[in-house]
Amino acid sequence: MSKPIYELVDQLPTRGVTVMSLRALDFVIPKQWDNLVGFDHTIRTVTRETDPALVKQIAERAIALYNDKSQGYQRALWLYQTVDSASGALGTAALVNKIGQDISFLGVLKNLTPKPEKAQTLDLCVKLVVELVAFCQINGIPGDSIGDFLKALADYGGESLMRMAALVCFDGLVPLGPSFAAKGLQTLKSMQPSDLTQNSTFKAVGSMIPGDSPKGQLHFVTESVESTKGWMEKFVSSKNLTPDAVVDNLSKFVDVSKDKFDYIGAFLDMYSKYYEHTGIQTLARRLIERAVAEI
Repeated sequence: MSKPIYELVDQLPTRGVTVMSLRALDFVIPKQWDNLVGFDHTIRTVTRETDPALVKQIAERAIALYNDKSQGYQRALWLYQTVDSASGALGTAALVNKIGQDISFLGVLKNLTPKPEKAQTLDLCVKLVVELVAFCQINGIPGDSIGDFLKALADYGGESLMRMAALVCFDGLVPLGPSFAAKGLQTLKSMQPSDLTQNSTFKAVGSMIPGDSPKGQLHFVTESVESTKGWMEKFVSSKNLTPDAVVDNLSKFVDVSKDKFDYIGAFLDMYSKYYEHTGIQTLARRLIERAVAEI
């Protein structure tokens, strides 16, 4: 087990690239995300409870639920943390690859790192599947429940919706362009299982991805992306989202160059840990809501 859940929530940052990049997406989902930090503060905000004794009772029950390894909360946290770490490594590789393209004497580096677009496309797809599997872990349902996830996705709000907005914007639109969902599906359908298992992000979380074999896992990832493609495309069109709009708003909060979209994608991979940050907030909220229901 990692740190206690109360410690994770208490230690969430209130500033920095992750928080600023998420604040930059307020124009996408206005007033949906509140950067809740502090376990007691989160309990009071979620429950609107002011009685210290009841807040303490809710906290104790939420902590007990998180510590129960028969529940899926710790596994969900592991997924959120691990996919962010793997994505950061991908960002470094992608940036090194761009340096290799821009500086001739370092050109050999591009042969030692993944092709940025393909790697970023797979990163997007694997992150999407991690969201699905983590949802299933949190809610105690089979990890391959795509239908249940789709129903829940339609009602996403708060930090969970912010996580999906960041996925669409930072891992989809900015590095891959407006057709990122179709591009992801096309990439998956042209792949062999070995292509997936060689991807660094997939390798990090592959043990939790449903499928009895690499072939089965590739099928599950492809089915997941195909099933959620419509939601992502509708989200983009309904919000009138474009890569330029995202980067324009991002540049108000984070010092990035507006004409270097490929560098921005790599920068966000390396320095924005939005999956872990909002994932911890999602876990805290779900634990608190369940604790209240059981008291």
